[in-house]
Amino acid sequence: MNILHLKYAVEVEKTRSISKAAENLYMGQPNLSRAIKELEESIGITVFKRTTKGISITPDGEEFLRRARRIVSQVEEMEDIYRNGRIHRQEFSVCTPRGSYFSDAVAEFAARLDANSPIRIVYKETDSAETVTNVSRGDFSLGIVRYRQSFDKLFKDLFAAKKLYSETVCEFTPMVILGASDPLADSEYLTAEELRDYIEVTIPDHFAPSIADVKKAEFSDKSICVYDRTTLLKLLQKVPRSFSHSAPVRRELLLEYELAAVSCPENEPLKDVLIYRKDYRLTEQDKQYITDLTNAKRKAMADHGQ
Repeated sequence: MNILHLKYAVEVEKTRSISKAAENLYMGQPNLSRAIKELEESIGITVFKRTTKGISITPDGEEFLRRARRIVSQVEEMEDIYRNGRIHRQEFSVCTPRGSYFSDAVAEFAARLDANSPIRIVYKETDSAETVTNVSRGDFSLGIVRYRQSFDKLFKDLFAAKKLYSETVCEFTPMVILGASDPLADSEYLTAEELRDYIEVTIPDHFAPSIADVKKAEFSDKSICVYDRTTLLKLLQKVPRSFSHSAPVRRELLLEYELAAVSCPENEPLKDVLIYRKDYRLTEQDKQYITDLTNAKRKAMADHGQ
């Protein structure tokens, strides 16, 4: 086994195709197939299986590739340092739900970085399933997963199975966000009955025990489904009698989009949970982001007396 074999295996995993991986690696497909076979023989396990749908990964292969990705990443980083004479690069990556206090935190974090040194920051807003996959595979260092408290055991079992450390960042009851000029905007609190004839604007997360249950829970009879937060805010601003359930939002952001936030005690509490691999050591950048995340959460919640 050598570093080239590891790089080949990581590329095959990424593309799930011998032919595509060979193309990306600028080598012949037979040579790549032979190299993968030699790798599997040298380590004594089967990493890949060919199926009618392409390449699949064996359970042993998943563990091997997790380690291989880390080794390849470290080697590439070392090559980059000495090839370019770089001493230090500021690196950070995180997957989060689509929410304002997460983007507030990463903006505050990025503002602290030394602009005179190399920087590589990756911030991705996505759903809980992709976040767990990205972090467990080592593609991202940190992740934030949001879920209903009733799903707590499901996610804790998942984190344990994926060998992920988890820590609660925030617990909250979602508020109702709607236009500031809406007749319901001055209410002390709102109920589902009062919102029955309104249009719900939602960013869904389909990862749950039952897809049908999630769809029933997340979609009202009148709904608009979007997958980015800016569009959601603009819809709430422009579409009459529309609303969305949300984590606490900074007052400045509500004012910017001419929106209001009202309590909704009927909503089930949610949790935002930080995850990272158990074999991963937090960097100074990671620790600073977590501090900024905590501060952003406190500010957003304080604006609503929480």
